[in-house]
Amino acid sequence: MLQTLDSLQPDWQNHLAQWSIAGQGSLLLKSCGGKDPTELRDALRSVCAPGRSLTLLAEDLEVVAGPLTLQSWDPQASDRFTHLYLERCSSVQHMSRLAAIVAQLRAPEGCPWDRAQTPESLTPYILEEAYETVAAIRAGDPAAIADELGDLLLQVVLQSQIFAEQKHFDLEAVAAGIADKLIRRHPHVFGDAVIADLPELHRTWEDIKQTEQPDQTLGQKLLHYAQSLPPLMAALKISRKVVGAGFEWPEVEGIWAKIREEEAELRQELGQANPDPSRQEAELGDLFFALVNLGRWYELDAAQALTETNLRFAHRFLRMEELAREQADAGSGGPLTPPDPTDHAQPLNNGAGFSNVLKGRTLEQLEALWQQAKQQHP
Repeated sequence: MLQTLDSLQPDWQNHLAQWSIAGQGSLLLKSCGGKDPTELRDALRSVCAPGRSLTLLAEDLEVVAGPLTLQSWDPQASDRFTHLYLERCSSVQHMSRLAAIVAQLRAPEGCPWDRAQTPESLTPYILEEAYETVAAIRAGDPAAIADELGDLLLQVVLQSQIFAEQKHFDLEAVAAGIADKLIRRHPHVFGDAVIADLPELHRTWEDIKQTEQPDQTLGQKLLHYAQSLPPLMAALKISRKVVGAGFEWPEVEGIWAKIREEEAELRQELGQANPDPSRQEAELGDLFFALVNLGRWYELDAAQALTETNLRFAHRFLRMEELAREQADAGSGGPLTPPDPTDHAQPLNNGAGFSNVLKGRTLEQLEALWQQAKQQHP
């Protein structure tokens, strides 16, 4: 469906933005040849994606130039034209629409919240959406995965829009950069290279990455991982990288000895008469790092292992609550009101942080529920 818009209308830019957001059909922008071509291009870029296809037309609708894109169009090099035809390519329709919506949200007449955001203020949302996407993937729900991927994509488009406003780069440059990188790092797919096996593929990948940053040392890479990745993921990455440089125990017993050493040092710090929390945390971190190395030796991912443990614990605790409710409904759950705090012979759970259904139960009762829940969620 072709729509038309006369650029001589006072509010033509608002109508242009609404057309771009609606995502329906192509547009013939009439009587725009008399405008400053650079200002016209900037007005189009403010509401349209850089990859938008356009054609310059004469008064009689003969083609003057094009099809072009907003990214490639050089207004100063264009012949005189009267009208401008903006085509919606079906393959990028929704991406263009998303970019247009975000551009409009950031525009002066857009949303105050979106306009106030900065790359730094949006950083927590990137992490949140990434974790929610991973959770949806683990749950195996395609509809939820698609929804969370959309939320994550929004963060990419928002960041790109902000940096485009600052004249640094735009969404098109981001897409072009990752496309070029993929081609560069896959010479066996897009070039003539021949890869014999996966180990050679990994070596080639690392060699190509090294050519992209020839002056970066291994220590600088490790520091980058430590500063940018979640702690357990960073520890595993660092451990693997230094092993590649020959920094490895000859036998796994060396790692077990390191774990015992770090445990002893942690116990010593925790038992100090004048404890130093920073030293305690340092020793706890050393113990974690040693455990990550043990997992790496056996090709186990510590972050994944802890995630699975967290899930098992949560499922078991949820089952504890269900069992407690079933016992309460059957009248066999024991006391549901806090026991006498003066009775020191009875172990107590004060209920702090526990759901109401577990309050008032003794530690023995809670342990019995826990063991039953473990059997059902091993």
